[in-house]
Amino acid sequence: MTARSPRMTSSVAPNGSRSMRIVATCLLVAMAVVYGLARWGEGWQPASGPWIGYVRSFAEAAMVGGLADWFAVTALFRHPLGLPIPHTAIIPRNKDRIGDTLALFLRDNFLTPAVVARRMARLDIAAAAGRFLTAPPDMDGRLRKGASRLLADVMDALDDERLGGMVKGAIAHRLRGVEFAPLIGQALEAAIREGRHEPVMQAIISWASRTLDANEGLIRQMVHDRAGTVMRWTGLDETLANAIVSGLQKLLAEAAEDPDHALRQKAMEGLETLAHRLQHDAEMQVRIGRLRDEIIGNPAMQAWMESLWRQAREALLKAARDPRTALAGKFGEMLRQLGGMLEHDAEVRHLLNRFARRMAVGTAAAYGDGIVRLVSETVRGWDAHTITARLEQAVGRDLQYIRINGTLVGGLVGVAIHAVGRQFG
Repeated sequence: MTARSPRMTSSVAPNGSRSMRIVATCLLVAMAVVYGLARWGEGWQPASGPWIGYVRSFAEAAMVGGLADWFAVTALFRHPLGLPIPHTAIIPRNKDRIGDTLALFLRDNFLTPAVVARRMARLDIAAAAGRFLTAPPDMDGRLRKGASRLLADVMDALDDERLGGMVKGAIAHRLRGVEFAPLIGQALEAAIREGRHEPVMQAIISWASRTLDANEGLIRQMVHDRAGTVMRWTGLDETLANAIVSGLQKLLAEAAEDPDHALRQKAMEGLETLAHRLQHDAEMQVRIGRLRDEIIGNPAMQAWMESLWRQAREALLKAARDPRTALAGKFGEMLRQLGGMLEHDAEVRHLLNRFARRMAVGTAAAYGDGIVRLVSETVRGWDAHTITARLEQAVGRDLQYIRINGTLVGGLVGVAIHAVGRQFG
């Protein structure tokens, strides 16, 4: 990372940090001036009185404390006065170790499956989501606007290609872990048991009848082409074609009208056999699994998952940027109904919380190490000026308070030492 924005250089720290640095430096200079005046005033004793000693001690100790804390604060980020003093410029010299330590901290405390599972077990995500959807916070609140803007900025700043790849990979991984054959078999068995297959079978028979009517000419041509010369001379080929077409039309018409027709019964036996094999035949399940993997790996399926991710991302961005619109109209009413269900249906809450917990644990297990490596490699990729500027921007104001406190506390300690010296000297 060689190009740096001017905002990231240490010379333009935030206004708060810069102003506190000026205050701390001015306080140190003021102590030096007070010390000089006090030393000059001590020459006029006893006219000046014993108080001048206390002033001198305060200013002297304050200078020592202020200079010591200035050295300590400066040594974190650079060499004081540009001198290569050992154990200074600590952060630039150890940025790689800092990145590795930060990555290990994230992994050990946030991204291990055990930690994620323990934290998720204490969260009722479903109930929180239900309360939010049922009674969303004030749309005009500054906190809500800020949170929405932050969420939109974070989502917009994330690497779309890498994040999309992670989402697609997670979806594909979950799909490959699902055994579809037993699920399809159970659904088919339930449909047959409850009679819900009848409309489908009726639709298949109607489709077959329409297909037969649409291809009647093709059937007649096939019979004519395959009939012998004698049959064509005598016109028997046309008679045979008429018989075939009429027989098929009659068969389909009878099957459409009679629920107990032999054709329907045969189709029913085939469906029951298929449902049983899907649930209990290992070879059939392996074949369905291979078909599932081929479909998932198909470029068309990958493009579909890509489009799903992009649509979801755009919808989330739109909702984050304009939460008022997202929760208005029929869509908002649907979300409020969903929120009410999440609040009052314990079984749904349990299922959703369990799904969220498993998803979080699975994500931590699958991508925790990748996130850790990303943090470590990102910090390693920063140059010394960038990491110094970013850390100084984050904590610079507090560090300047340390300098101020060191100056004042040092002065008070100097006064105490001077008082003890006068008492027992």
